[in-house]
Amino acid sequence: MSRKLFLSLFCLVTSLTSVSLRAEAAIDADLLQSPDRTPAFVERDVYRHPAETLDFFGLKPDMTVVEIWPGGGWYTEILAPYLEGGKLYAAHFAKNSGIKYFAKSRMFFEEKIKADSELYQALTMAEFSPKMNKLSVPDGSADAVLTFRNVHNWLRSINEAEAFALFYKALKPGGVLGVVEHRAKADTSWETMKQSGYMTEAYVIALAEKAGFVLDAKSEINANPKDSAEHPKGVWTLPPTLRLQDKDREKYLAIGESDRMTLRFKKPGLANTQMVGQ
Repeated sequence: MSRKLFLSLFCLVTSLTSVSLRAEAAIDADLLQSPDRTPAFVERDVYRHPAETLDFFGLKPDMTVVEIWPGGGWYTEILAPYLEGGKLYAAHFAKNSGIKYFAKSRMFFEEKIKADSELYQALTMAEFSPKMNKLSVPDGSADAVLTFRNVHNWLRSINEAEAFALFYKALKPGGVLGVVEHRAKADTSWETMKQSGYMTEAYVIALAEKAGFVLDAKSEINANPKDSAEHPKGVWTLPPTLRLQDKDREKYLAIGESDRMTLRFKKPGLANTQMVGQ
């Protein structure tokens, strides 16, 4: 085979492989540009990389997925229409939390869902409260549990271990736990993590492994090398919160949203579990 012919065939195979990989991607461009998405949410795609992130977590349209503390529905607007052949549990704050912010946030979210029942037909409301040791989805029912920038909240209330134990319980054997979290420098102390909202990868991985998970892969999809993770008001100094308001606003806007770890864990399959028990 001539060198020219070999190179031509190599380029053809590479091109076809690239097309195939794009075709298998979890989220397509049409969904991301859908008029059903909140315009302000779309503007944040540049920091959150939803297509790449969900693809990394291995999502498929027929899966049963649990989204932990969906807040205002940033990811829900993408997940609900994507999971047309599956099911989405929106595990929001507990109804009886007794916390005004939680109650208001859940009420806003429920109104959003009711306003477009067709878009959210795959969605079922659920509750998540590590403090109450509660995740109201059937045990062993989920193909994936996803949590986006939440782990620091459980650290602040010292319920992080309970949270990961609940995730493990909800997943099927072989199921995936996808975690995106603000990333601290490796030597950051527990107290600094608690105050700043940034967490070390090692701490998050240890939490998951203690619950029984196995780290399957890491990704730098949501990395931001501009973020030092050292700011006067912690992660909330940066957009979208901008807690310092107008003070050094342009500086923090130039940094963008936080540097984030993206981790994929797996709950061991039945064979693995049996081997561990032997």
